[in-house]
Amino acid sequence: MMRLLQDYRVEFLEYMYDIRGVSDLTIKSYDETLKEMFYYSEISFEDGSYTIELMAYRIKIASLKATTISRKISSVRSFVSYLRDRGINVSINSDDSIKVAKTLPKPISHEHIKSALKDATLQERVIVLMLYTLGLRISELNSLHVNDISDGWIRVVGKGDKEREIPVVANISELICEYQSQYSLKEYLFERDGAKLSENSLRYIITKVFKRAGFKVTPHQLRHSYATELLNHNARIADVSELLGHASMATTQIYTKLGSALKMQNYKKSHPLCKE
Repeated sequence: MMRLLQDYRVEFLEYMYDIRGVSDLTIKSYDETLKEMFYYSEISFEDGSYTIELMAYRIKIASLKATTISRKISSVRSFVSYLRDRGINVSINSDDSIKVAKTLPKPISHEHIKSALKDATLQERVIVLMLYTLGLRISELNSLHVNDISDGWIRVVGKGDKEREIPVVANISELICEYQSQYSLKEYLFERDGAKLSENSLRYIITKVFKRAGFKVTPHQLRHSYATELLNHNARIADVSELLGHASMATTQIYTKLGSALKMQNYKKSHPLCKE
């Protein structure tokens, strides 16, 4: 018997929590949004494909803040993407984006990362530290070949197949060498049974490492932490932009805004006049 799209809601929520590592609060938000979407939207099935028409739902939530509408539509898109990854043909209408102000990234403190790595396995340490000390995207880490690493540098193929080289500090190079000596790697740096680990597998490993220490951390937060640490220690923004593989320096500048925000927070906490 054909399953209704609603039947996949719980599976999606479990996936987002267990694999993607989203917070309990975000899971609750996803759940509420999907229930609303199913109640107000028109869903049809024809020629082996589902179509979700969101117009009625968009009208229902039209009075909400732009950020809230954007978040709800993004949640629906994530659900649809999950269904497509499972081989379910789904199209979505009336999901046009609305512009909202960019939010600042949320880096993880160096101390929290150190704490999470205390009980980590060798492979877990390598995965986390390569994201944190190289600023890689999870897709770039997933695609690293063994021969991409040589003489203190790593060759990375990023978005749009653009290549860049990133320096590797000595202690991380030694850790990678130790990891390579203990694992029989054929082609990729992270493999299982001769095939490269999927992005989801890497996400799960990272989620598990930080969950043991009581933190909710995503791979992209480690990339944010890399950029923030460099800029906070006076690295040139042009160099950081190149290391991150940003197409435009304007993308990198959001991290300078983060630094300014943190400085303001610290100022307000420290200056006696701000406490009166």
